[in-house]
Amino acid sequence: MNMSKPSNTSSNTSAPKDSKASTPKRSLTPRRRAREYALQGVYQSLVMRRAGSLPNKTLIAKQLAEDPAFRRCQLELFQGIFEGVLDRTDEFEALITPALDRPINELSPVEHAALLIGTYELAADLSVPYKVAINEAVELAKTFGGTDGHKYVNGVLDLLAKKLRSTEIQAG
Repeated sequence: MNMSKPSNTSSNTSAPKDSKASTPKRSLTPRRRAREYALQGVYQSLVMRRAGSLPNKTLIAKQLAEDPAFRRCQLELFQGIFEGVLDRTDEFEALITPALDRPINELSPVEHAALLIGTYELAADLSVPYKVAINEAVELAKTFGGTDGHKYVNGVLDLLAKKLRSTEIQAG
């Protein structure tokens, strides 16, 4: 007996509801959209670097801006994260590396990009509360990364927050 397929009877009216329920609707605020585009750009840069090429951030940003949905992102946030991460990648990787259980080049490019974005917000954008910085990076890893990659991103950024935002954490 095959249990993997539902029967095709006319009384099976719940199938469309079940399939919708398995795909939750994402909240794409202009800020979330900006972070998603920043992740895509940082990802592209990381893949190019791993292949031995020098990424061109102007070209990558221009390519991302061609997507019609890009105009609905918060442009200033996108530019701040994308340019901030690319301008300071080595610095942020130096902060991330001690918290890793493997070499940084063994991370998936999505998790690597999410960690860089989270680290940028923790280290360079103090207007973003540390919990928000961590949560946003975790959401990026959930949306674009592997099955449990978001848990890894959460653990690493939690360690970094204790180092970079200790005063904010102690304040509650």
